[in-house]
Amino acid sequence: MLLIDQVAIITGGAGVNGLGFATARLMAAQGAKVAILDLERADPVAAAAQLGAGHIGLIADVTDKASCEAAAAAVLKAFGRIDTLVNNAGITQPVKTLEITGADYDRILDVSLRGTLYMSQAVLPSMRMQKSGSIICISSVSAQRGGGILGGPHYSAAKAGVLGLARAMAREFGPESIRINCITPGLIGTDIIKGKLTEEKKAEIAETIPLARLGRADDIAGACVFLASDLSTYCTGVTLDVNGGMLIH
Repeated sequence: MLLIDQVAIITGGAGVNGLGFATARLMAAQGAKVAILDLERADPVAAAAQLGAGHIGLIADVTDKASCEAAAAAVLKAFGRIDTLVNNAGITQPVKTLEITGADYDRILDVSLRGTLYMSQAVLPSMRMQKSGSIICISSVSAQRGGGILGGPHYSAAKAGVLGLARAMAREFGPESIRINCITPGLIGTDIIKGKLTEEKKAEIAETIPLARLGRADDIAGACVFLASDLSTYCTGVTLDVNGGMLIH
């Protein structure tokens, strides 16, 4: 197993059909002890219970610094260390540039970008003490191609900000053996697109992708396991495209 005796935190991981939960499930299968963080209404405790014994679910709001610090402290109390953080929490909104309000902008950027900063800040002190760690930030192909299929320009901006933040942190913390990398998913068939795209539209999009299908949550989970494991010990500041060839650049 690739993650035996490691401890992983996954934010926004309680949705059982989402990228976060798929990552939690695969990391647990690879031997990690997993802490799922999410809002109370998402029920992270129940999600963690589905992984089996030895995993925990914690209520946390990544837009609140104190909440992030409390969650990291709870994980350290439960498991004694933090090896991996997956900054997965994010929200989207399908609006055009002229429709974006200040409140929309704040809401979208707070979860994806501020949340990535706050949660990374919460785990970095313990990673520095143990002189090791992997932080994986979930960005989006929309940050690279200039817009996505469902997210508005503010979503693209937030996810582009995640790329810049992760690269800067990778440069800063590399000398302390803390690796920080990004994954840019393409269109993934999770609940976030449920009811928003017809089967015909999905088939139409799939025809434009070299691998001829939409992504699956497990596709992203596998990439997260790779970046958390010793298989990627010389990778930092990397942007790993997981999009079936939707964007080749």
